[in-house]
Amino acid sequence: MSPSRVAYCRSTVSGEAFRREASLCTIWYMITDAGIDIEAPAAVVWDVFSDVERWHEWTDSVTSLVALDGPGIAVGKRFEIKQPRMPKLVWEVTEVTPGKSWTWVQRSPGGLTLASHDVTALSDGRTRVQQQIDQRGPIGFLVGLGMRRMTRRYLDMEAVGLKTRSEHLHHLNGPAS
Repeated sequence: MSPSRVAYCRSTVSGEAFRREASLCTIWYMITDAGIDIEAPAAVVWDVFSDVERWHEWTDSVTSLVALDGPGIAVGKRFEIKQPRMPKLVWEVTEVTPGKSWTWVQRSPGGLTLASHDVTALSDGRTRVQQQIDQRGPIGFLVGLGMRRMTRRYLDMEAVGLKTRSEHLHHLNGPAS
């Protein structure tokens, strides 16, 4: 299955009112989703996905990722991420459900970006992974709108890279993993 993706642009008003009152909107956000099914158990996928400092080994969307507060995904920990064509950004983990999901945020003047990462076990031993980038605020929305193609491409690269790495490890370690 190839990565699924969708982008949304919304404001607090809709339809004809959106066109008339766009300049009056107070809440703007851009959401970009990507998902993929992986032929490996959720535990294997989680181990690969949550080992964020090694992302550069399996996706070209990340040049470097440095844990600023020690390794491991935990609430309050910060990570400096460098991606191609982007400045280094610091992300802070705000939510973690071990083995299932985490969210981190990146704050900048006029914008807030939330990135959620979800790992769901499927009944047949496969795993579904969903990622969502939610860019909020007047600047965040505009940045999200301007970068939506690159964001989609990076999410797709991460999904395919995660699938390849997880399936390789699963097959390497055998079905008991």
